[in-house]
Amino acid sequence: MHDDSLATHNSTAKLGAGLSNRHITMISIGGVIGAGLFVGSSAAIAKAGPAAVLAYIITSILVFLVMRMLGEMAVAQPDTGSFSTYARKAIGPWAGFTIGWLYWWFWVLVIPIEAIAGAEILHAWFPSISSAVFATFFIVLLSLANFFSTRSFGEFEFWFSLIKVLAIVIFIAIGLTAIFGFWPLAPDVSGVENLFKNDGFMPNGLGGVLSAILISAFSFFGVEILSIAAAESKDPEQKIKRATNLVLYRVILFFVVSIFITVALVDWRSPQLQQLGTFQYVLVSLNVPQSKLIIDSVVFIAVASCMNAALYSSSRMLFSLGTRKEAPQWVTSINASGVPAIAVFASSVVGLICCAVNYLFPGQVFGFLLSTTGSIALLVYLVIAFSQLKLRTQIEKNGTEVAFKMWLFPWLTWAVILVILSVLIYMFLSPAYSYETSLSLGVTTLVVLCGLVVTRKAKLKNDSELN
Repeated sequence: MHDDSLATHNSTAKLGAGLSNRHITMISIGGVIGAGLFVGSSAAIAKAGPAAVLAYIITSILVFLVMRMLGEMAVAQPDTGSFSTYARKAIGPWAGFTIGWLYWWFWVLVIPIEAIAGAEILHAWFPSISSAVFATFFIVLLSLANFFSTRSFGEFEFWFSLIKVLAIVIFIAIGLTAIFGFWPLAPDVSGVENLFKNDGFMPNGLGGVLSAILISAFSFFGVEILSIAAAESKDPEQKIKRATNLVLYRVILFFVVSIFITVALVDWRSPQLQQLGTFQYVLVSLNVPQSKLIIDSVVFIAVASCMNAALYSSSRMLFSLGTRKEAPQWVTSINASGVPAIAVFASSVVGLICCAVNYLFPGQVFGFLLSTTGSIALLVYLVIAFSQLKLRTQIEKNGTEVAFKMWLFPWLTWAVILVILSVLIYMFLSPAYSYETSLSLGVTTLVVLCGLVVTRKAKLKNDSELN
C-alpha cells in the first residue's frame, strides 16, 4: 500500500515532529488508562459481577481489532486527521466532516469533565479554595503546555502515563500476592473464591455482561489517539505498527488483570465497591495504609492525563478539519514550534465555557451536553471499520501491496461491524441507555446534514472554479 492509494491532503506536512520515540511508546502504553479504570470500573462490576472480566476481555479484543484496521490505514498515510481523513476518502467528504466534528465535540467535553473531577480532589485537599478556581487553573495550565510545543504535550503525557502504569503494576503485584496468601497486612483475604460464591460467576446473565461491555467500551476510548500522535513523530509508520501490535497485551494486562484481581479478592455486591471505587476498595480490604490518599493522587494524575490528551486530540482534529476547509481557516494557523496554536486555543475556550456552564447551572445544561456524546465512541469505531473495508477493497482491486494488514479480510472486519451495530441497537432499545443514544444519534444526524451542505457547497465552488 502506498500513499497514493489514500490520496488526500496530508495535513501533517505542516505540523512539527515534536514527539520522540519514548513519548509515543508511553502514550501507547498509558494513554488509554483513565479514571474509568481506577474508579468507574466498579460500575461494570456492579452490572456483571465477576463476569465483568469477560466483558473487559471481549472489549479488549474488539478495540484491538479496530486498532488493527486503523493501523492498516495509518501506516499507508500517517495523518493528524486519522480516521476522519480515511472516512472522507472511503465513504465521502460528508463522512469525514461528520466523524471529525463528532470526535472534536467528544474530546472538548472531556476537557471540563476531567477538570471538574481533578478540581474536586484538589478541593478536598485544600477546602478553602473553590472547585471552580481549581478547574479553571487546571484547564489553563494544560492548555499552555499544549500551546507552546507538541513536545510539552509529549512530556506531560510521558510522566502522567508512567505514574499510571507504575500504579497499576504495584496494584497487580499486591493483588496477586494477596490471592496466593502472602499479603501480610490482610492474611484472611486470599484465594479466588469470590469469583463463584456470591451468586455465581455470571449473576446477572448475558445481559449484565453486555451492559458491562458498554461501560468498558468507553474506558478504552482514547487508544486511537496513537494514530494521531504518531503522525507528529519521525518514522510514524514503524511506530504505528509496533504500538498497534502491542495494544492487546497492554490492555489485557492493565484492565483485565486488574478487574480479575478485584472480583477475586472482594465481594462484588458490596456497597463500598461503588462508594470507594475499584482500586481503593481493594486496597482498603487489604489494609493498605493511606489507601484513599494513594488512589486520589493516582486518579488526579489520570484525569490530568486524560485532559491533556483531550486538548491534544480535539485541537489536532480541528486543525485537520480546517486544512480540508471543513472548519474556519484560522484554525490552521501554526506557531513557530509547529503547533496548531489557534486550534488549541479554540478547543480550550470551548472547554472552559462548558466548565463554567457546569458551575453556573449545576446538573442542568452540562448534563444534557454530556449525554450527546453517549454513542460517539462506538460510532467512531464503526466508521473506522467501514473505512478500512472500503479502502482495502479498492486497494486489492488495484493490485497494490498492503504493508500492514488486517487479518482474515473481509470476514473479521464484517464481524466487528456486526458486533458494534448490535451494541448500538441494544443501547437504543435499552431503557438504561436509550436517552443518551437518542441524543447522540440526533446530534450525529444534525452534523451529517451540516456536512452534506458544507461539502456540497465546496464541490460546487470547485466545479465553478474549474469551469
